[in-house]
Amino acid sequence: MRKIIVGAFISLDGIMQAPGGPHEDPVGGFYHGGWAAPYFDETMGQAVGEMFSNPFDLLLGRKTYDIFAAHWPYAGSGDPIGPLFDRITKYVATRNPSLKLDWQNSRPLGSDPVAALGELKSEEGADLLTQGSTDFLQTLFRNDLVDELHISCFPIVLG
Repeated sequence: MRKIIVGAFISLDGIMQAPGGPHEDPVGGFYHGGWAAPYFDETMGQAVGEMFSNPFDLLLGRKTYDIFAAHWPYAGSGDPIGPLFDRITKYVATRNPSLKLDWQNSRPLGSDPVAALGELKSEEGADLLTQGSTDFLQTLFRNDLVDELHISCFPIVLG
């Protein structure tokens, strides 16, 4: 059986939006993009490395997929995460059935993502790891689909 594991970077006041880069996700006038970067040190790198050390596929909401697909395929072979994310399967929750997923190994969950995830969880295979995807996480929690939480809480207030 596969597990759904939530990986999240969160501020003290509960913000998960745009931790990686200054222009990552300005939705809603959010102008603190890249807020987590100053806190990434060797210890944080080890924690992220540990999260990615077991086999996994990505489980992403459509907005996070768009952000990741615009960055990770172009990160280069020297980046430890880009090539990893490039080769694994990315399962994407989207309400748009005609959305073209151009990033290799990307698959839509279909019109009923909850049913699709129930089926995926019952199969043998790598665990399903979320990153970001705050809107989609609500669906996962509401339907009792989350098996583990890996939360990194940063000492910053953004809201």
